[in-house]
Amino acid sequence: MKKIPTLFLRDPERRKILLPRVHPDCGWVVAGEGVPTRKYDGTCVMFDSDGVWWGRREVRPARTRPPGYRPVMTDPVTGKTVGWEPIAQSSYARYHAEALTSGRFTAGTYELIGERINGNPERIRGHALVAHAEADRLDVPLDFAGLRTWLLAHPQFEGIVWHHPDGRRAKLKHRDFAQMESTAPALIG
Repeated sequence: MKKIPTLFLRDPERRKILLPRVHPDCGWVVAGEGVPTRKYDGTCVMFDSDGVWWGRREVRPARTRPPGYRPVMTDPVTGKTVGWEPIAQSSYARYHAEALTSGRFTAGTYELIGERINGNPERIRGHALVAHAEADRLDVPLDFAGLRTWLLAHPQFEGIVWHHPDGRRAKLKHRDFAQMESTAPALIG
């Protein structure tokens, strides 16, 4: 699990504001090389090839890492380390256990969604696991203004994740543009 870059650069002075400039690592998206999928609003979990479930966990600088924690990367801007903790010690363990009753699972990452996850923005009953590899494919524009219009017209989606055939990914969240609407209308357009 590597932190997925946002498609557009952020204003260094006001981090909630997106600039209409493509992130240097994401030019492949606007070149049409990726597949856009729905970004679900939940919490990320992983089922590894040994049949063990893990929960995504961020650890802030100077905080103690939980037992069994597997760090993956540290964000150079925030200093937060992203990694995996055994799902049994996650605050989402009981909801994950409920979601496991809904099917069979193969190794990969999933989004745990449901009534007790992030206020249930996905509006489902109970709890479920959505395979990231099977997320709904989307037909979206590839320019700043077009994506802004599309995301603001689809508030039911947390956002979009593009998948490149070589494994790279890029993301764009609905809130990136919703925040811009309320904080910097002069920058849009």
